[in-house]
Amino acid sequence: MRRVEQIMGLPISVDLRDGDAALAERAFAWLREADAQFSPFKPGSEVSRLDRGELTREELTPDLVEVLSLCDWYEQSTGGAFTARVPGRGLDPCAVVKGWAVQRAADMLRQGGATSFCVNAGGDVVTAGEPEPGKPWRVGVRHPDLADQVSVVLGVRDGAVATSALYERGKHILDGRTGQPVTGIMSVTVFSDDLAIADTTATAAFALGRDGIEWAAEQEDCEVFIVDEDRRVYSSPGLPVHIC
Repeated sequence: MRRVEQIMGLPISVDLRDGDAALAERAFAWLREADAQFSPFKPGSEVSRLDRGELTREELTPDLVEVLSLCDWYEQSTGGAFTARVPGRGLDPCAVVKGWAVQRAADMLRQGGATSFCVNAGGDVVTAGEPEPGKPWRVGVRHPDLADQVSVVLGVRDGAVATSALYERGKHILDGRTGQPVTGIMSVTVFSDDLAIADTTATAAFALGRDGIEWAAEQEDCEVFIVDEDRRVYSSPGLPVHIC
């Protein structure tokens, strides 16, 4: 079965090869719950209440503590280039929340007995098993200049792929150290076992600009595909490139 819902401001699809509608609904229910809890755009969310000073750190749910801890780790690792508190925006952990929440949805599918599926959240993908015997899930990485073409296709069985790029929302990623749009990078794609890691690493590397190329390559359990402003490509040797 295949189902799509608009959650967190983007289309999220579940392609489930060996599960049922009830299992997919459990995953979508969690994603809707996560959006209500963590969205900085919803006045009643836990994130918004914390940002307004209505909650102390001691009053937070374990899930939000985990998300904020991830934000803190990436902020420290990038020297502040990645941050959940860009000046003028208030608290916004969305760069962590999307991958973290979608990975948990995928974990729910596995716990429910599904062994072959693909969850796609606006181009960031978690897969399990194979769609057909002997064939991996094919994940295309959009070309940074040409909307109808891909730069590379990855063959993924049990893993996650996330991309941060300019093509969807323009220069929306800011360098937390300056508050200015990032320059030097067109697209950062990260492959990892976990979408929370892949998604946050891609965003953090992008926020670092050209320095993010080396930083991303040094991250454990991550393979990268990066295109800089001069259209030069940097690809790590363990990237699971699919040969058609």
